[in-house]
Amino acid sequence: MKQPQVIETVSDLRAVVRDWRSQGLSVAMVPTMGALHDGHVSLMRIALERADRCVVSIFVNPTQFAPTEDLDKYPRQLAADLERLAHAGVQLAFTPTAAEMYPHGFAAKIAIGGPSAGLETDFRPTFFDGVATVVAKLFLQALPDCAIFGEKDYQQLCVVKKLCRDLDIPVEVIGAPTVRDAQGLAMSSRNAYLSPAELAVGRQLNTILRHAASALQLGADPGETLETARLHILEAGFGRVDYVEARESDTLAPWRRDRAGRILAAAWLGTTRLIDNIEVTGI
Repeated sequence: MKQPQVIETVSDLRAVVRDWRSQGLSVAMVPTMGALHDGHVSLMRIALERADRCVVSIFVNPTQFAPTEDLDKYPRQLAADLERLAHAGVQLAFTPTAAEMYPHGFAAKIAIGGPSAGLETDFRPTFFDGVATVVAKLFLQALPDCAIFGEKDYQQLCVVKKLCRDLDIPVEVIGAPTVRDAQGLAMSSRNAYLSPAELAVGRQLNTILRHAASALQLGADPGETLETARLHILEAGFGRVDYVEARESDTLAPWRRDRAGRILAAAWLGTTRLIDNIEVTGI
């Protein structure tokens, strides 16, 4: 099992990628914030199927956290993460510091609309500006042919695709299916915060959303169906529901029955916020 090369600076990243390019090799990237799990590993496998070399970035991006959010508590486990990269066959880990990504005097920011409207933005107003800014930087630093993002963070996936289209960033953004545990809970680094009792509650979220998606596909009223799903989430033991909404798959505009869509939800278990989404087939 070969350990990945670990680099911390943009100049070193560019030098490695430049060397790969000189050999005619293609490059895929998987941007992460670390605390890697099987969902991340699935992205790496897709990356290595699509390209000759894979770069995984591990960077807890401060610009996508609001002052009240869990930046300081966000799990960090670099040694374990590097072991996962080695098992997956990843060649390069990019682990920059905050000072490397945002040096003194850094003042640029990308503000993005379109699919960022509503849902997460209603509760985390600066989140996608931070995501768009750091992803744009990573893409310009590594210049990969493609990048792999999980569908679990579906709104984020749509935002990154829009970013690349609008700014003509020549990176193919590929969405990968959500990886779940045996009971259907979407893999997330924040699952580590949950107690066994909370995990049992959290595993009901996927089931509730699937029932709602099935009801919509059978012609049920969207407003009533989504309100019922919200009530069922609370009855399951969640403390608060931020949203349960049906949106079009491509644009995240409000869902219409003749379009493929997604039911997206965010809800709280104690101090931990879970998000998930389920496909709704157009009728």
